[in-house]
Amino acid sequence: MLKNWINTFFYHIKNNKLFSILNILGLSIGMATLIFAILFWNDEHSYNQWNPEKDKIYSVLNDIGEGNIWTTNAATTGPMLKAISSDLDSYCYFYAEYAKDVISYNGKKEVLNKIFTAQSNFFSFFPYKFIHGNGKTAIQDRSSIALSEETAERLFGTENPMGKLVRYDGQVFTVRGVYQLSEKSSVMPEAVTTVIDDDLKRTKDEWSYHYGLVLKIKNPNATAAIIKNMDNLFFENVTKAQAKSEGLSIEEFTKKYGNPVKTSLLPMPEAKLYNGNQPFSEPTGNLQYLLILMGLSILILLLSIVNYINLATANAIKRAKEIGVRKITGATKGQIIMQFVFETALITIFSALLALVLVEILLPYYNSFLNKDLVLVGAQFFIQLIIITLLVILVSGVLPAIYVSNFEVLKVLKGNFSRSKKGIWLRNGMLVLQFAIAAFFIIGSFIVYKQVNFMAEKDLGFKGTQVLDITFKPKKEKSQFERYKLIKQEASKIKGVEAVSTALFAMGSQENSWSSASYQNRKPFLIQEMAMDLDMLDMLDIKLLKGRKLNPAISSDTISSVLINEETAKLIGEKDVLNKTILWRDQKLKIVGVVKNFNYFGLESRIGPMVLFYVTKIDGVQDDIRHVFIKVKPDDIPETIARINKFWTQKVDSEYPFEYNFVDKNYARNFKKYENQRNLFALLNIIVILIAVFGLFALASFSMERRLREIAIRKTLGAETNVLLKDLSKQYVVFCVIGFLIGILPAYLLLQKWLENFAFRIDIPVLPFLIAFVSLLFLTLTIVLAKAYQVTKVEVLRYLKYE
Repeated sequence: MLKNWINTFFYHIKNNKLFSILNILGLSIGMATLIFAILFWNDEHSYNQWNPEKDKIYSVLNDIGEGNIWTTNAATTGPMLKAISSDLDSYCYFYAEYAKDVISYNGKKEVLNKIFTAQSNFFSFFPYKFIHGNGKTAIQDRSSIALSEETAERLFGTENPMGKLVRYDGQVFTVRGVYQLSEKSSVMPEAVTTVIDDDLKRTKDEWSYHYGLVLKIKNPNATAAIIKNMDNLFFENVTKAQAKSEGLSIEEFTKKYGNPVKTSLLPMPEAKLYNGNQPFSEPTGNLQYLLILMGLSILILLLSIVNYINLATANAIKRAKEIGVRKITGATKGQIIMQFVFETALITIFSALLALVLVEILLPYYNSFLNKDLVLVGAQFFIQLIIITLLVILVSGVLPAIYVSNFEVLKVLKGNFSRSKKGIWLRNGMLVLQFAIAAFFIIGSFIVYKQVNFMAEKDLGFKGTQVLDITFKPKKEKSQFERYKLIKQEASKIKGVEAVSTALFAMGSQENSWSSASYQNRKPFLIQEMAMDLDMLDMLDIKLLKGRKLNPAISSDTISSVLINEETAKLIGEKDVLNKTILWRDQKLKIVGVVKNFNYFGLESRIGPMVLFYVTKIDGVQDDIRHVFIKVKPDDIPETIARINKFWTQKVDSEYPFEYNFVDKNYARNFKKYENQRNLFALLNIIVILIAVFGLFALASFSMERRLREIAIRKTLGAETNVLLKDLSKQYVVFCVIGFLIGILPAYLLLQKWLENFAFRIDIPVLPFLIAFVSLLFLTLTIVLAKAYQVTKVEVLRYLKYE
């Protein structure tokens, strides 16, 4: 029986080459698209899965109100929580951001991008495999350092690194461990130190939020009790204490300042795809982007399956007599179903193999697109592939098989089955679904394109095209601000340099600092602190709307005068905010000017309130300078940068390599992910249209070829070609319109949801819907009329000679 099924299968493949090729291509493209999405999905969900205690480890987040979730914590929280909670196994503080610096050994220098600092028990939370030493002793004290295997090889070659002395950040460290980074993790450092201990000791009694904090909980069911304890700690030590110091009741204090900070715990397995500030050092993923990609890929595979079912049910009419004969000779309904499912399985398996070939060929481009290193390996992936293949066989094979098995023997043997309505509604419904999916993709592609273009063209409120952002590494023996003043003096003399300035921020980066500010007795608000040199605004061409800029000739401008942006002015609520006084960091500050809003983070983020002040105003801030900005003239920029490079390496920092970015390029890196989403939607749109063309062409061809005898008769009776073209194509136009109308609502709702990610966004226009409709109609008429015109040129005698 199996041999007979195989012979029958190849016989029909041979006699229906075009439909078979279109079926296999459609399914393979659909499966390849889903395979790409699954590879990305698996990679994003693989982070931290290797960690044996991942289900006991949580990152501490703090809700400070008004939708602001901080991933930083106070140095007091961990010790106090440990003292009162029996459910807490241990805690570990760390700095979420990697440091980038030079580590040297015997004169050999290596620039490391991922130097991590944490408490000495860090490796009990991230138990990497050690090839030298062990996690318990690797960073046992302030002078110890642990290196990744790759870093150790770069520094020491074939030497045993244990006990070797390396120099970093002006200090000497002893190498006490070398670990492997064989699995993906939320923290993947090239080196680990305990430098953070100095800062923890300095701030051990402060409730200021600086550090990342992870907890290891004995029983994961105890998270609610841990959260309650942490909320109580903040309430007792901060809320009540501050209310008492101001002579307010708790109710009055809460009304004035808002609710106390609320704690939440983020499980380690969810850290990679957390939507918010980065709780760990490795960049977080984008769960919404991942879900969109997976959803669209499933939709494309569904489109391919619809294509297959459509063609399979249409092609079944050719096999009606075969089924009738088999039934008369004793074939059961179950056997017929099994045969057709078997044929579908062969086609699907071949399509899956072709899909794997397509993925393997295109994977380097996909990796470049996503900045990943995905590979076609892994037991998990192949299990998923088998499940997908079985599902496709089940969905694609069973429905046509049941349809075929229900053919009535007498009707099909008499030859009048083709006049039956059975199957027509199914095929028409599937065709409408295809049009709906295609409409959804075309509409979505245009709206995503318009939003991304809107972001690209929007005025950000500053200009950074000729401004270099140069990394300025500190030297412990010298004041950063004093070094900066010398740099400014000398660099200004370099040919091609227009201006030199500094700031504690970098446009388009995630570097930021926030604190609380208030006006009179109104509710305090969070404000972004923008420490800068006085000519920074001119360098970035940030407009002054009211008042004046800070002036170094006026001594109060470096002490008690500040600028604010428009958002801060709105929160103050006065018609004229100039010369008004705000309370900030327990100081009274005079507002002398208002600057135009400028977008610091990106267009997905709203512009928050800002206070701009001279870099020396806050004690200690001037030594936190990490950026020097140099504006260059537009002529001979490469030569100017070369001269700056020479000056920097000779007179500023001979140890650390000269590194710079243009300010607008910093911002562009954040924007890149949305360009990728636009390009992805455009690519998937092309794939959908391609599959829809396959299906429409094949179904139209099959349907019209079934009517060749009817066309011959009508031509004999005098029917004109234009009348025949109209009659043959009108049903497809109707299906196109119905499918488009069905696709409108989900496209509108889902894209509206996507646009909610952006503080600055377009309103969904009518144009993409019109473009989608015209495109679909044009595509339909082009394919259908081309085929219809071909069949109207039939030889009449060929189809009527037996009538």
